Parts: sequence; structure tokens; C-alpha cells
Amino acid sequence: MTSNNLLTAVIGNSSLALEKMAKDDPNRELITDIQEVGERAAALTRQILAFSRRQMLQPEVLRLNDIIIGMEPLLRRTLEENIDMRFLLAPDLASTEVDPHQMAQVLMNLVVNARDAMPNGGLLTVRTANVELDGGQVTLAVSDAGCGMDDETLLHIFEPFFTTKELGEGTGLGLSTVFGIVKQSGGTISVASEPGEGSTFTV
Repeated sequence: MTSNNLLTAVIGNSSLALEKMAKDDPNRELITDIQEVGERAAALTRQILAFSRRQMLQPEVLRLNDIIIGMEPLLRRTLEENIDMRFLLAPDLASTEVDPHQMAQVLMNLVVNARDAMPNGGLLTVRTANVELDGGQVTLAVSDAGCGMDDETLLHIFEPFFTTKELGEGTGLGLSTVFGIVKQSGGTISVASEPGEGSTFTV
């Protein structure tokens, strides 16, 4: 049985147990904890699968701007009030072939990463553009005005479980998941950053 199937069994059985338990059952809190841990482990497994490129992609020909516009309300809800998010989307953006759900995850992870780099607030920009590379490509860039990164950190940012956050504040899989999805989709990702000057991730 795969880890996903095992976790499905854990989550399913704990949910079933909660449904049958009385609300004042002393074991209810324990079963709830099991269910929550199972759900977090399932999410972590999905990220690992994406990084290891075993996730099945279902690419569609679409406009990347449509994914971004559809996600705008959700993206804004993830931000603190001291962060100003701006969208600079190329009106003539060419169509591209990507898995819309995986690209949505890429965008969300990059925006969350940018948010975390700006604890004191600032400008977060999401930009799309057409570029002339190998017959034409589409790019997505997420920029922040945060703390930036030194050369040593840049060497490791796409490694699984690498994080500059405090213990317990992150899994270290956000950017490695982005890297895995982008590579599996046949794309590339780069980052430009300097300490104190913010960062720009370009897919």
C-alpha cells in the first residue's frame, strides 16, 4: 500500500470514528489530532511527489493570465494588510500548455514565499510577459521588496527541506515543490536577489 493510500485510510477512519463518537467522548480530542496530522502528512506527501516529478500532469492549452486572475482573491487573502500586491499582466500574453492546478500551486507558493520575506510589509508584484526564447515563451515573475538572499542561501533555496525560517515555521518544501513542477512541465526557474534588495523569481 502506498503512503497516499495509508494516509487516506488514516484520515477516512478517523473521520468515521469522529462521526460515531459522542461529542463529550474523552477520546474525541485524540482522534481529532490524528485526523489533522494525517491531513498535514497528506499535503506534505503531495509536495514531495511534485518535487520528485512523480505527480501526473494534465496539461491544457490556456492563458496564464486567466489562472492568475482567477486566483487573485485567494492570493490577497493570504497577505497581511501591510503588503501591497500589484498585477502587471501582459494583455497580449500568448497561450501556453501547462497543468492549471500545478501552475496555481506554483503561483501560490511563490506568493507565500514573497509574503514571508516581507514581515514589515512592502510591494509584491506578479508579472507576466512574452519573451523571445526558442521560438517564443511565456514568463511568470513574482517579485518582493523583502530581505533578499545572499549567494550562499541562493545555492540551496530549491533543495527539499531547506529553509531560513525558524524551527516549526515552515516545511522547507515550498520552493522545492515549485522547482519540481516547473521542471516536470518542461520549464525553467531562476531567481535574482541581493540582501536587503528583495527577490524576483521568474518561471
